[in-house]
Amino acid sequence: MAYHGRVLLLALDTSAGASAALVSLSPRSSSSPGASQSPAGPEPPGHAEPVGPQVLAAEQTPATTAHAEWLVPAAQRVLAASEVAAEEITGVVVGVGPGPFTGLRVGLAAAHGLALGWRVPVHGVCSLDALALRTVESTTVRGEFLVATDARRREVYWAEYVTDDDGSRLIQGPFVSSPAELPDLPAVGAGVGLYPEVLQLAEQAPAEAAEWTPHAAELGCLAASALSGDLFGVLCEPRPLYLRESDAQVPAQMRKAG
Repeated sequence: MAYHGRVLLLALDTSAGASAALVSLSPRSSSSPGASQSPAGPEPPGHAEPVGPQVLAAEQTPATTAHAEWLVPAAQRVLAASEVAAEEITGVVVGVGPGPFTGLRVGLAAAHGLALGWRVPVHGVCSLDALALRTVESTTVRGEFLVATDARRREVYWAEYVTDDDGSRLIQGPFVSSPAELPDLPAVGAGVGLYPEVLQLAEQAPAEAAEWTPHAAELGCLAASALSGDLFGVLCEPRPLYLRESDAQVPAQMRKAG
């Protein structure tokens, strides 16, 4: 989708706890101070260039059992805190996981429901990308690194990223594995805090990076940058990313015979 004018994105994530954020991406006139000019000279009046995404308001809860009750009211609160009307929203961003079945279903259902009511598109983003962005923006980590979050059952959800002179990008993943099966690379995310005997916190990352979980604010910023054409390979279908089968079992008497 091409970038045209101001973008206002409501972002939601329920892959670990729940979070909601309102992210803005505004055009900048080429005649404004600091605006770049092409070698051919100034752009025509009215030409706009996107500036970086801004988080207008955000909320988060670590609770994993009250997503349905918390999420939509939280979305309403971030809109109210930013004095933004629902009619101004240009898109909804949702973290697609990986994460638990129930949590992801709640987040995806809320995102699709709000987008349908507002008649705006829904954009999916891998939830682990939020921690990769946080690593790149708030630390001096360079080279390859892992993002690992809690998958329960003594396993972690993880993906491998790299940041270098060419930028930052996904190398492989996401996957769900035993912590001992991950590549021997520095890591960030709550998986590190859960399994410090196996996973090594990146030296350049703060101690709290071992407790990091995804946040909707970062997913909204990633989506805004992708919509402006600054990032590629970030947006995905807004469908839940399940990496294992559901725990729910069909009772034997309900299964079809033969």
